[in-house]
This record gives sequence, C-alpha cells and structure tokens, in this order.
Amino acid sequence: MPELPEVETIKRGLEDSLKGQTIKEVEILWSRSMPIDRLDIEKLIIDTKVINIRRRGKVLIIDLSSEYSLLIHLKMTGQVVLDTPKSQDGSRFGGGHPTKSLMAKLPDNSTRVIIDLSRGHRLFFNDQRKFGWIKLIKTKDIDKQQLLRSMGPEPLDKNYTLDSFSSSLRKTSRAIKAAILDQSVIAGVGNIYADESLHMAKIHPLRKANSLSSTEIERLYSAIPLIMETSLNYGGTSFTNYVNANGLKGNYLDNARVFRREGELCDECGGIITKIRVAGRGTHLCSNCQTI
Repeated sequence: MPELPEVETIKRGLEDSLKGQTIKEVEILWSRSMPIDRLDIEKLIIDTKVINIRRRGKVLIIDLSSEYSLLIHLKMTGQVVLDTPKSQDGSRFGGGHPTKSLMAKLPDNSTRVIIDLSRGHRLFFNDQRKFGWIKLIKTKDIDKQQLLRSMGPEPLDKNYTLDSFSSSLRKTSRAIKAAILDQSVIAGVGNIYADESLHMAKIHPLRKANSLSSTEIERLYSAIPLIMETSLNYGGTSFTNYVNANGLKGNYLDNARVFRREGELCDECGGIITKIRVAGRGTHLCSNCQTI
C-alpha cells in the first residue's frame, strides 16, 4: 500500500492536467471498484468540472463542480493512468502498481473504470486484485467519512503540532512503532517511514510509546516530516508496488537509512542493521543507535 509520499507524488503529477477539465463519460467495467448508480453518475459526475485535486492520508480526492467529490483509494495494486490524446502530445501520467499497464495500450484486463475528459484525455483506474475503490461523496461530507474522520493530523500540515503528537503517545503503552502506524495518531505513515523516522530519532521500535522522554518525542516529531520531505524529493519508493505520477520509479530506497538494509552497516554509527517484527510488521533498525 502506498504511504503519504507516494500518494502525494501521484496527486502532484495529475493535478495540473486534470483541473479545469469536464468529465464527459464514465464507464464502469467492474461495479465493485466504483459502486455508484448510473443515474447518480449522469446527474452528479457527467458534465461536471474538476475544480481541485487533493489528498487526505493515503486517499486521493477529486472535487467536482457538482459539490460532490470522487475519493480514490489505490490499496495494494491500484493504478491511476491519464492518457493525453495523440493530437496533442500523446504523453501519459500514471502512478500505482508498476505493471506493464502503466505503459501498455489501455484499457486492458486490469482496467476497472474509464473516465473521459473534455480535452480528449482519458483517466483509467486499473486494479489487478480489485481491492481499490472509487466512491462519490458530497464534498461537504468528506470529513464525516469514517476512514477520513478517524485520521490524525498530516505530518506536513500546520495541524501537526508537538503538543497533539506528544499527547497521543502518552496515552498508549503500545510499542512506539505500532503507535505511529496508527492512522488516528498521524495520517499517512506506513511501514517504511515508521522505520526510517524511528532510526533518525534514535528510538527503538519496541519502546513503549508512553515511556519516551519529552526529548525523544520531540526528536521523533521532527523526524517524521523530515523523512517524508526527503522521500518526496526522491519521488517516493517503488521497491515492490508503486511508481510515481510520471510512470518513473521512485528512488528513496536507494538512500534509505535502515529499511530493507538488513545486514548492512548503519551510516550513522557503523553498527549492523537488523530486522525484527513489531506489530506484525517486518522492522529494520540499528540496535547500536536504537537501544531498547
């Protein structure tokens, strides 16, 4: 599943091309991917203009002039691909699971939804395993959706404050890695960036969250957005599933601190990077930098 930097990279790559376009047609090839009644599609989507593209946590949001929005969750194998007509420059923007569908002729056998746009563009939602989805929600009601309502602050947003972060951690005795993977504590952090942030903050992933000192909490609070910004600068990661909005693989992992570097030397201290399991997830750390 993509984490915040991957979804943000896709959003940034699509917004300039999509904004201002009118949706001319919607073709649903797999009803569970977009469970919306045809009458609602004709009334609330077709002939409406794309006025904004944004992100909340790991969810893409396309706001429409009908005062409704399309929420897109790629899950594990989803792709969003925008084709430019050959009469223009024939370029393609895509993000998601890096199969040949990103560059192949579309639609193909993974295509679940096709959206035709006013400038001749076509937006394809592909999903091999069919776990991803597109939902139509009133724009004013988005924050009431259970998935989004329960999300904590964004690490790159002004609502992410040391006080709120510290308060959340002091309320739980869970392992600190489990705590920051909890989307209600902080939105968008997944396995990769949890490991990277904890290493930067020199905190062992198994430490109980409420055992951290004020200094340790402040280090972690600062590390999370720094790691996110670094990943955005590299275009995210794609070691198994995700590429960025231009169809190019992100290369953050070429510069990772600990993630997927088991047995290698820590760049900070020269210790050996090891792998353990925390909260059911493979977890990388330097036991020299990050003592329990």
